[in-house]
Amino acid sequence: MKSDIGPIRLIALFKLLKAILLIAVATAAFRFVHTNITDALTERVARLGLDPGGRYVGRAILKTVTLTPNKIKDVGVGSLIYAGLFLTEGIGLWLVKRWAEWFSVIITSSLFPVEVYEIHRHTTTLKVLALLINLAVVGYLVHRILTERSELR
Repeated sequence: MKSDIGPIRLIALFKLLKAILLIAVATAAFRFVHTNITDALTERVARLGLDPGGRYVGRAILKTVTLTPNKIKDVGVGSLIYAGLFLTEGIGLWLVKRWAEWFSVIITSSLFPVEVYEIHRHTTTLKVLALLINLAVVGYLVHRILTERSELR
């Protein structure tokens, strides 16, 4: 079973990519704590050539009006906490550690209720795809753990 590390490494890279993205979110959040995030976002959107008054972009910009410095800090801290979990999973899986497989199963499956709730609240293709990917990851890891355990007996 040790020679079958390709899928484990792919999952590890997926976890590490999520960690990098969350670190970027945290960095951006901390940079915006003491600025007017609505003005800054409107300026950046305009620089990208997008319409700040457009349907989706405008709606996203309007949501930033309610963000207080504490809420922005909370986003940054929460992103760093999740990034730490994903880094732990990713590095452990890259090194093909059994504890990392169990850790990933526990952490990933613990988020299923939240994902299902979010899909129920507002279904999007991206949310459904994320749930399916996470189900596949957990299914693969559980299968791998159980198969290797039975081979050891």
